[in-house]
Amino acid sequence: MDRQINQQRMERRWLALLSLLVGLALILGFAFAAAGRSDQREYWIQAEEILWDYAPSYPMNRMMGMPFGAEENTFVKRRPGRIGHVYRKAVFRSYGAGYGAILDGPRGLQGAETGPEASPLRRPGSREEHLGNLGPILRAEVGDTFVVHLRNKTRFPVSLHPHGVLYDKASEGSPYADGASSMDLADDEVAPGASWTYKWQVPERAGPGPNDPDSIVWPYHSHVNEVADTSAGMVGPIIIHRKGRLDENRRLPKGVDREFVALYAITDENKSLLHDSNIAEFIGNGSTERTDEEFVESNLMHGINGFVYADLPGLTMQQGEHVRWHLLAMGTETDLHTPHWHGATLLENGKRVDTTEVLPATSRTLDMIPDVPGVWMMHCHVNDHMVAGMQGLFTVNPR
Repeated sequence: MDRQINQQRMERRWLALLSLLVGLALILGFAFAAAGRSDQREYWIQAEEILWDYAPSYPMNRMMGMPFGAEENTFVKRRPGRIGHVYRKAVFRSYGAGYGAILDGPRGLQGAETGPEASPLRRPGSREEHLGNLGPILRAEVGDTFVVHLRNKTRFPVSLHPHGVLYDKASEGSPYADGASSMDLADDEVAPGASWTYKWQVPERAGPGPNDPDSIVWPYHSHVNEVADTSAGMVGPIIIHRKGRLDENRRLPKGVDREFVALYAITDENKSLLHDSNIAEFIGNGSTERTDEEFVESNLMHGINGFVYADLPGLTMQQGEHVRWHLLAMGTETDLHTPHWHGATLLENGKRVDTTEVLPATSRTLDMIPDVPGVWMMHCHVNDHMVAGMQGLFTVNPR
């Protein structure tokens, strides 16, 4: 009997030891996997030229459900001496590794593009559809490193300049008399047909602050000629998440159901890199005086993500969802915007609002839980901006 009891004790000890070894192996395996997991976020971005339609529903005003009137036609009607609602733009698009398959980016005017660039980007119903003519989202967590390859397929020098993140002089993307060495100047101007790789760190000071939600937004844009580059369309969002708060499968913050980015801007096509091209392409030999006040006014496109008069698509959500809004602005002293949502309220750093404010190159992140189904207006509450087209619609479907 004693021998049998001793044998059972030995078996239990061996089983306990085996369980301990298996547990240690699992822990070490997870540790090695975590150590081997790359914190590098790699993107392949290409600057390209496309034809962009600010008002694809023309001649109908989608916000009002009726034809555009004389005031709206100041901006959207093509006629002798006026460009209208279609402009040639320079934009950022993303590709697979080594510039393989095209992944995301603004979709040019249908029928105006050929070749691989004509892929149906930002398809109706896709989560990127609402981004309009913004560049693709560059996303990372605190502690990560961005490696962003830029290839220039436009006819002008371009660059990538990020806000918020950490970079050295070889990855700033902005030419000025900064005393940088000749080795650190190639990032400032990427010539047509050339490429450059930017490396940006994401330390704590680039991520959400103590009072922020667990993701925030920064802009990136070309900065060779900042005014002309951004007026041409080379702008996009960077979204930074707290460490461990990014759901990698859904590409959303944990606990957030939907995410929207909205750039409020009066795009001054008079200052675009492509202004001469647009005059030649859409006015031709017709006479126009570039400094004429009415002509200058007609080229000020008051939009959200490059759409005017509620033509911005893709802002669809469900009642009761946790919806995160990232807001950006670009432009001049006239770009003082007050985004307002009908039918809902939002939280901004703990404060309850239905209207907030953004200034050029600033950003805001707000959370909404829509509670009333319907089609609702969103717009800049600055009167002149709203009347000139800075309007959109978002849809809340019943739960």
